[in-house]
Amino acid sequence: MRVRSFSTLVEGLLRQADIRINGDRPWDMQVHDRSVFGRILRQGSLGLGESYMDGQWDAERVDQFIERILRARLHRDVRPLVARMAELRMRWRNLQTRHRAREVAEAHYDLGNDLYQAMLDPWMAYSCGYWRNARSLDEAQVAKLELICRKLRLRPGMRVLDIGCGWGSFARYAAGRHGVEVVGINISDQQIAWARERCRGLPVEIRKQDYREIDEPFDAIVSVGMFEHVGHRNYRRYFEVAERCLPDGGLFLLHTIGTSRPEEGMDPWIERYIFPNSELPSLAQVTEAVYELLVVEDVHNFGADYDRTLMAWHANFEAAWPAFRDRYGERFHRMWRYYLLSCAGAFRARVTQLWQIVLSKSGVPGGYRRPDL
Repeated sequence: MRVRSFSTLVEGLLRQADIRINGDRPWDMQVHDRSVFGRILRQGSLGLGESYMDGQWDAERVDQFIERILRARLHRDVRPLVARMAELRMRWRNLQTRHRAREVAEAHYDLGNDLYQAMLDPWMAYSCGYWRNARSLDEAQVAKLELICRKLRLRPGMRVLDIGCGWGSFARYAAGRHGVEVVGINISDQQIAWARERCRGLPVEIRKQDYREIDEPFDAIVSVGMFEHVGHRNYRRYFEVAERCLPDGGLFLLHTIGTSRPEEGMDPWIERYIFPNSELPSLAQVTEAVYELLVVEDVHNFGADYDRTLMAWHANFEAAWPAFRDRYGERFHRMWRYYLLSCAGAFRARVTQLWQIVLSKSGVPGGYRRPDL
């Protein structure tokens, strides 16, 4: 098929999302190399993202461009072989074994603490902020941390497990503000080093440990932004860990990105360039995995807040980029920009969600009431 035929097909698809080729609106696609059309049709989202990294096209507002594509459901109209192969790979292989779990730590979380420090808030919280009453990223992340502590009903002296503790934002906040003891587990060397330093002097222990190895008592458990790396073949085992570590009535708060369509739980571009072996869960998968193990007490969706969080991260990243240009190069710059803005567009289009799910062992006597924050 000739380039002209490819361009006609892509222009027709984009027209359904009110996107024009070389138009004058912020969300219009500016094409620098017409071979991009063939890449998109052959490879779908992978080709779209890679061609942006390669400088074959631009948009003044990539977030608005992606939002319109997703609202028009064009990602479901273009399902090339590469996407179908990714679905089959996710369905039939365990991509999150203990050995493979290290891959995302090395590829993403160990990129450099200074890069994340420039992009994130002072707590180094790399997950969705809670913007209900917040005016800035810093306020939104503190509000999220406080929301988690209150949902878990933390009291001084409690012992809390933080599965996938990141740079220690929750451990530091909960220990310092609520007087609890926290054990955080992680497999990223750079995150562990940062968390240990920032939590020095607090009742916090940061371990390099896989969640599958935990078998000791805790009063409460939290996991923020880690479940996306567990994989559906391991969900049951993940929740079995929580069940065996909690007392009757003990609470577990799961903070995770999610999707309503499990077959769309792994985007090929995100999986290749940002989060290797990642997979977004559906609510149905979560409830099936906790069956007869834990009681679902509360489900809170504030996925729209991830749009604002990602746009704030993007603004910080772009402001700091000159200091990182020589180390990472322009292709990384375009990759990271596309990652942040395309994800913002996805949350704005509401095709991906952010759930905080509160679970209990054996049920909360008298029922669970969500705190009003």
